[in-house]
Amino acid sequence: MVAFPKSELRAAAGGRCEPEGAESRETEAECGDAKEEKRGQTIVWRNVVLMALLHLAAVYALQLIPRAHPFTWIWSYVCFLITGLGITAGAHRLWSHRSYKAKFPLRMFLAAANSMAFQVYALFKGILGTHNVKYSHTFDASPLASNELYIWDNPLLFKLLYLCAVLFRYYKLSVVMMCFVVPTLVPWYFWDESIWNSYFLPGILRYTICLNCTWLVNSAAHIYGNRPYDKYINPRENCLVTFGAMGEGFHNFHHTFPFDYSASEFGLRLNPTTCFIDFMCLLGLASNRKKATPEMIKSRKLRTGDGSA
Repeated sequence: MVAFPKSELRAAAGGRCEPEGAESRETEAECGDAKEEKRGQTIVWRNVVLMALLHLAAVYALQLIPRAHPFTWIWSYVCFLITGLGITAGAHRLWSHRSYKAKFPLRMFLAAANSMAFQVYALFKGILGTHNVKYSHTFDASPLASNELYIWDNPLLFKLLYLCAVLFRYYKLSVVMMCFVVPTLVPWYFWDESIWNSYFLPGILRYTICLNCTWLVNSAAHIYGNRPYDKYINPRENCLVTFGAMGEGFHNFHHTFPFDYSASEFGLRLNPTTCFIDFMCLLGLASNRKKATPEMIKSRKLRTGDGSA
């Protein structure tokens, strides 16, 4: 395990870095544009209808649970865990934050697990959107760096565009197979579960629960809880979200130290994703775990925390 270089963590330990001069004015202008865009938002009724139908199907699936084979219950939970790891250990901690390194077999597993999550658009929105707002003003390596004259002069952007092209070429196939076909076929083939139960329990119900766990991270964990690391930001520590989202509820810590592979000060506690990454390191499939030092955490608590921990 390696600690992140202090020179690159000055902002995390000492507070937020604010852009100066022209960059500050540009940031204010962008914030103003974002507010205007927010006021002009419209309801996408197609998505409303699809989400309503999905949740109605999930409610229907609940009454199928007593009639299903116990192995189907276990398989549904296994699919939930695999899906969660695809989001937390894969899309979030590995690809969005580069908080550790993974070898090819592990990357393949996490990519397949992320297809089971059916949230790939959120991943690329994170990489090219919200996760890039901060770094587009500070690092030349940003794919949106303004000092790059041509698109091909930026290797990172070229790689991202190539990855997007490959992803969207096989996107629908991978999602259909991993999110619905595989979870349905396993119980039907191996223990003669009905195709109806096989589709609705490890397929629809599991997918709906995973979606709501992800949404809780982006909603409840920004509203309810304490802020022991930075009281000036919305993300909070929320134990209930932590339990449901496999360790992603330590959100005030994560937004204060986004490079930390465990997304928490407390290591393995209520953090199945960190357990998984540590186990992969024992197997030699992961390495270079980045971790905030105790001194850095203590300094940040004293400087910007709300005093709750």
